[in-house]
Amino acid sequence: MEMDTKEKIVVVGGYGHVGRTICGILGERYPGKVYAAGRSRERAERFCQSAEGKIRPLEIDIREPLPPGLLNGVKLVIMCLDQIDTCFVRECFRTGTHYIDVSANGSFLRQVEQFQHEAAVHGATALLSMGLAPGLTNLLALESQRLLSETDQIDLAIMLGLGDAHGEAAIEWMVDNLGARFEITRNGEQEEALSFTDGQIFDFGADLGCRQAYRFPFSDQMALPRTLGVPTVATRFCLDSAMVTGLLAGASRRGAVRLLQAGWLRRRIVRGLGALRFGGDRFAVKAEARGRSRDGKPALAECFLHGRDQTAATAKVAAASATMLVDSFCPSGVYHIEQLTEMGSMLKELEPGITFNIRRSDLPPEGREAC
Repeated sequence: MEMDTKEKIVVVGGYGHVGRTICGILGERYPGKVYAAGRSRERAERFCQSAEGKIRPLEIDIREPLPPGLLNGVKLVIMCLDQIDTCFVRECFRTGTHYIDVSANGSFLRQVEQFQHEAAVHGATALLSMGLAPGLTNLLALESQRLLSETDQIDLAIMLGLGDAHGEAAIEWMVDNLGARFEITRNGEQEEALSFTDGQIFDFGADLGCRQAYRFPFSDQMALPRTLGVPTVATRFCLDSAMVTGLLAGASRRGAVRLLQAGWLRRRIVRGLGALRFGGDRFAVKAEARGRSRDGKPALAECFLHGRDQTAATAKVAAASATMLVDSFCPSGVYHIEQLTEMGSMLKELEPGITFNIRRSDLPPEGREAC
């Protein structure tokens, strides 16, 4: 039998906000085998200088055709950048290179799913829905579903701290999706939703209390109806500042979104949000599953997760998944995170600093309890 000589781990966008943290974690586990890759060789080299040889630089421009042989010896690619087509992903599959995607673009991830057969034929495993949302939200959804006998609906909520240091790409994605129309699944049927509408109050537990959160196009709600077989899934979002959350929702209702996203104003908003530090650095994620308990009564299952520094949490989820693909046998093909692992395994990587709680309660016949 031919030995597997692939050892390299390439993090595309490896000197960016999330990528550098992923490189740091994996560089300690696989010294000399981790490559921080991107368009700028200079930035990659500058980042790697302080890594004492544990992380190496690599120049890759995913917008251009890959030079022949570039993926030779590469066991895993971790993608931290948004892509406009699937050419790079398919090249990974054709060379039998495992692939992890940290992006949250639901339509793009759906395209990658279409190459399930191509990945399987070449012995490549792709893991999608990686990070906080999607990622930990998917695992919380799975955990909450397991607490019930039957699940009719899962509501997910994410709260991010304005005082956290968000990457520019993440802020741009949030601004660009204000007022966006996207697809959701309700009662097994596809419907269109509008971001920052249909607010709902969630109890995030601990000392965070109740917050109003609004629909937002996180890709978890697009994948979970298929992977968990739940007929209704929705994801909502808020910031730790109720005032800023309300301003964004108000802009969406008043049709001011296009103005906010226009040219120079968009750039100013992105810079301004990136510089904001009047909020905290805490984040919270919650899953609420509604259905029936084992005795047939209407029931609610809730899973809470709290922590600080959502960038570090995203990186730890990606690094834990990378370790699973590098060190363990995983079936070939394209999967979302909840199809290959679970919350219990992930918590070992996230701790310390992460609080996880669950609770299940009976519901009155009319359903949702007041916060």
